[in-house]
Amino acid sequence: MKNIIAILLVCLVGTSMSAQIDRSQMPKPGPAPTVNIGEPDTFTLKNGLKVLVVENDKLPRVSARLIIDNRPFTEKKPGTQAMVASLLGTGTEMTSKDEFNEEIDFLGASINFGAESAYASSLSKFFPRIMELMAEGALKPKFTQEEFESEKAKLIEGLKSNQKDVGTIANRLSSSLAYGSNHPYGQYTSVESVDDITLEDVKNVYKNYFVPENAYLVVVGDITKKDAKKIVKETFGDWKKATPPSTTIPTVKPAQYTQIDFVDMPNAVQSEIIVQNTVDLKMADEDYFPVLVMNQILGGSFGSYLNMNLREDKGYTYGARSNVGANRYASRFRASASVRNAVTDSAVVEFVKEIDRIRNEKVDADKLEDTKKKFAGSFVMRLEQPSTIANYALNIETENLPEDFYETYLEKINAVTQEDIQRVAKKYLKTDQMQIVIAGKGSEVVENLEKVEFKGKKIPVLYFNKETEKVDKPEFKKELPEGFTVETVYNDYIAAIGGEESVSKVNTMMMKGNASFQGMALTLIRKLSKEGKTAEVVQMNGNTLSKQVFDGESGYAVVQGQRIDLNEQQTKDSKVTAGLFPELNISEGAELVGIESVNGEDAYVIKLTDNVREFYSVDTGLKLGTETTAEQMGQKMTSMISYVDYKENNGVLVPMTFSQNLGPQTVDFKMEEVKFNEGVSPADFE
Repeated sequence: MKNIIAILLVCLVGTSMSAQIDRSQMPKPGPAPTVNIGEPDTFTLKNGLKVLVVENDKLPRVSARLIIDNRPFTEKKPGTQAMVASLLGTGTEMTSKDEFNEEIDFLGASINFGAESAYASSLSKFFPRIMELMAEGALKPKFTQEEFESEKAKLIEGLKSNQKDVGTIANRLSSSLAYGSNHPYGQYTSVESVDDITLEDVKNVYKNYFVPENAYLVVVGDITKKDAKKIVKETFGDWKKATPPSTTIPTVKPAQYTQIDFVDMPNAVQSEIIVQNTVDLKMADEDYFPVLVMNQILGGSFGSYLNMNLREDKGYTYGARSNVGANRYASRFRASASVRNAVTDSAVVEFVKEIDRIRNEKVDADKLEDTKKKFAGSFVMRLEQPSTIANYALNIETENLPEDFYETYLEKINAVTQEDIQRVAKKYLKTDQMQIVIAGKGSEVVENLEKVEFKGKKIPVLYFNKETEKVDKPEFKKELPEGFTVETVYNDYIAAIGGEESVSKVNTMMMKGNASFQGMALTLIRKLSKEGKTAEVVQMNGNTLSKQVFDGESGYAVVQGQRIDLNEQQTKDSKVTAGLFPELNISEGAELVGIESVNGEDAYVIKLTDNVREFYSVDTGLKLGTETTAEQMGQKMTSMISYVDYKENNGVLVPMTFSQNLGPQTVDFKMEEVKFNEGVSPADFE
């Protein structure tokens, strides 16, 4: 009975209170909650190493992160710091590389190194030993010539692969233009610069910059300050006190006027767009919090102006984002997206429109409040991580922030007004000094880019090469030779690969090759027949990732175990490309449409359908690539397979590398096995 009465009293009180509320007025937001961040325990070793310890015994694990907060410096040979990072952990003065890694694996731990950093994590009971290993790897490395040559070759191989990557080239050019090629943030690593690096260069950079003067060690987890102090003294106490060389950082200059900075990527199936301008903003500045909120509304979230326009409304991209840096040495505003070639110019217009919008229109009050709430939610979630306390304390040290910076974080976010948003947008988004960096296929996008206007004036287009050097406008389209037809190109191709007599002897072909993608080992198996049949299987570790089959009339794809039959358009596209040598017959509608550059070569372009184009070398006659457009999730996406490294097999030249574009990335399948007239059966095409 008492419980029933208590419930009735609560209901009556609630009814009485609700009767007094004026529901015609939106309730005023309450004050921002007070945040108690807490402080890590700190101490400093005699050599200058500053240590921050955050105790958290919820899990029996401890992690340690070493950060050396040196001023950035311009590398004499770009890539040297990358070589330092890759060589640390490849053996020490006391322990071989294999022994070092085997012990880490045995203890179920992890240790990683950077050019000016290190990280270790393990169970609490193994932490003292893991700290010994981390300190040994960081402070007593053994840089051998053998490991140096191995890591150098890996770095060069990666750089060569990235030379075809649209995103890599766009980022390289954008950094160089924003900061200058002689600025630490504007440099880029090239095959040539790495090739010049010696082992002695690596040792000198390590010796000069891997020093404790500006070093911090953050220890988080199931450990007390007393134990941490004992372990750190034992492992890092002998680190010799030293100061890094003094550096002069060049002054960053803004662009003189708004411009489109274009670099031609003839193989690009999409354009990478980066809209940027330099800013002078630091975390300690009063504008920092208004800029955070402003950027979140412009391009910092899924519901931002940029993403809702370019992705949700226009369908130009899978995502458009922006960011405003607050680096104490140099920063920039940066907005970016990958878009289809056909809409590159339209995307630029929408980027500029949304940036101009947030400068000149007040943001919606509800959107502003919603953004603040999301900031509060993510901030509170971050506080649940023990490492957050240490990271915030580290920021206060390195960024020269007031002691209550994070305790008043939500209060400052909550205080941002519509007027603040517009004020900082006008101050930091410089629409009259923007660099619109684009890496893309010039033959398809430049004509319309040169027509783009902002406020009634055309935006000038400047041209650059992959090495960030300014160049004259390239010649994107060339005239076809008089009398050249599809038949001419096809005949030259058949002759180039061995002639019709040799080709006619091939009834089937089986090819098998391997590739690496994001650390995964992939295998490609292709089976082709002269009757226009094709079967392709992509495997990872023996398991089938995807399968495509076309029997000359119909086909299907299997992805993640799900079979999907080809639709009418896909069937039409497959009929003109499937099989061994489709060039022996000219498909209906095939059209020679021009000459374009592919992998640095001029190529005849043959349009087979609205979705398929193929490219044949002007010089050699060999097929250089196949470009296919497909619709995915309501958006049209174009992919390109390049055929490289032709080798003779039984009198017929066969491409031994298939270079496949996957969005901004490229996968190179190296063929290791090619068989004619064996290894293929009718069952392969069922």
